[in-house]
Amino acid sequence: MNVPARRGPIARFFVGLWEAMNFTRRLVLNLLFFALLILFLAVLGAGPRTKPLLDRTTLVIAPEGDLVEQYSRDPLTRALSSALGERAEEVQLRDLLRALDAAKSDKRIERVVLRLDEMQASGMASLREVSDAIARVKASGKQVIVFSEMMDQKQYLLAAQGSEVYLDPMGGLLLEGLGRYRTYYRQALQDKLGVDVHLFKVGEYKSAAEPYVLDAASPEAKEADLYWMNDVWQRYLADIAKARKLDAAQLAQGIEQLPSGIQSVQGDLAKYALQAKLVDGLKTREEVDDLLTKRGVEDTDADGGFRQASLDEYITHLDSALQAVDPRPQVAVVVAEGEIVSGEQPPGRIGGITTAELLREARDDDKVKAVVLRVDSPGGEVFASEQIRREIVGLKKAGKPVAVSMGDLAASGGYWISMNADRIYADASTITGSIGIFGLIPTLPRALDKIGVHADGVGTTRFAGAFDITRPLQPEVGQVIQSVIDKGYRDFTGRVASARNKPVEQVDEIARGRVWSGAQAKERGLVDELGGQQQALDFVAKRAKLGKAGEYQVRYIEKTATPFERLFAGFVGSRIGGAWLRESDIAQRLLAKASPQAAADLRFLEGAITPTRGVPVKALAHCFCGF
Repeated sequence: MNVPARRGPIARFFVGLWEAMNFTRRLVLNLLFFALLILFLAVLGAGPRTKPLLDRTTLVIAPEGDLVEQYSRDPLTRALSSALGERAEEVQLRDLLRALDAAKSDKRIERVVLRLDEMQASGMASLREVSDAIARVKASGKQVIVFSEMMDQKQYLLAAQGSEVYLDPMGGLLLEGLGRYRTYYRQALQDKLGVDVHLFKVGEYKSAAEPYVLDAASPEAKEADLYWMNDVWQRYLADIAKARKLDAAQLAQGIEQLPSGIQSVQGDLAKYALQAKLVDGLKTREEVDDLLTKRGVEDTDADGGFRQASLDEYITHLDSALQAVDPRPQVAVVVAEGEIVSGEQPPGRIGGITTAELLREARDDDKVKAVVLRVDSPGGEVFASEQIRREIVGLKKAGKPVAVSMGDLAASGGYWISMNADRIYADASTITGSIGIFGLIPTLPRALDKIGVHADGVGTTRFAGAFDITRPLQPEVGQVIQSVIDKGYRDFTGRVASARNKPVEQVDEIARGRVWSGAQAKERGLVDELGGQQQALDFVAKRAKLGKAGEYQVRYIEKTATPFERLFAGFVGSRIGGAWLRESDIAQRLLAKASPQAAADLRFLEGAITPTRGVPVKALAHCFCGF
């Protein structure tokens, strides 16, 4: 038997090198092939996914998910979800407003249908902006037909603006009032677990951290909350009464008599809503579709049997009309939505670096002549808030007017980043103020003792390791922390005083952590005007001498998608790409692994106690003041 000769080490080296090169060549060619294949499919499948917008079309607005200022997911993830038929998680406020405002003058849109069951809203201010837009459609002479199966009181604020409001006979609608109830952990943390939570704050109304040191809300917290909530609730009743031609006092009385009212209709919530004149009729979805078919144009291929366009389809039509190069001067809009934290953050959180960079981009862009900062934030870290505020000051020094448009919430740190604008706009039901500072430090010696664990060691000074949470907090250390918090409050009130041209003493009277509605804040000089984002745009455009609405371009400055994300989003948004994803199990599994995954956000208070270089405690300007 012949035994093949054994290769020497040099030969083995070159053979191995050749095999490695050959493998690399095949890998590169395969990757290039798949890239070209995806590009080919994207081009092949490109084209509008929607039908041409014909005359006498009914615009059907059925938003799903949370009403947000900006998407918290990247374009690729949204495109994949849509292609796979998953339920939408978010709808942008700006898209909803743009569609309604375009529809009122679009001759192709005959009427608007609202189906609001799947839309979730967090605050009254943004809902009132949408409500006003619906009222403008109705005022243009076009019908606004509302249908719902089950509706909460926030959804009803929009529904009430409809020309006709229909509820399913088995559905329900109740107005119940505004409530704000929180969970308190003091007994569980301190008595049960042995975790001692130390709170340092300025302002008796600064109640954000009370759940960790109390068993129930403080009298000051209840007083402040009820004050602004009553203001927002009375405005809600007034809006409903005006839209439905009812008496606000009777609406309030009906809520007080709710048990007897429901009993009188034998528990039939739909009948109760009809009896209270909150709706115009009780109809099933099929009956409403038949009504729309009779009034519109029959289309047997469409859902419901009538000619229609969805919100997404209509937005696509509006966007396609704007693809040409726009030579008009620009007003930039930067969205600041979510908690304010340090560093770079994804949409849905405000990063001290991220948002500052967006504002700096607006300052450095010669095409941008003015800026609107849209704020919807409960606040957060003081230093990150200050980074953003400095960019507002920088824009003004560069000669670019800046206005702030407050959304549902612009409190504490949300007010910090707003106060230096040339003008601050808020809805009457915006929640703002909460000018106060706090710091929170838990210590764990008693908790560790329960499981037989103890901390011990040495230090070169009495304060070495003094801020270690495994050690008891010494009174002298608490004194240091309180001094830091006091300084933060002086900074906050001092900057507000300078920005709003008020004495510090006057600012302190309306600060101390107290929360106000937008109307109450205007009365106290914290807000300049009541209005929405359009009013803020009009102001900066006028200040920059850009003319009226339509004579300037509104551009949102946001983090841009990568070229791959844009390419792949275009592919999965095409007809072929969407079909391929829906039908291919392999594709779905592979893309589920490859698509970007948003890391789970740390809870705010967990981040609040994370050590920061050079400071003993994070100074926080945060408000838990939603409802």
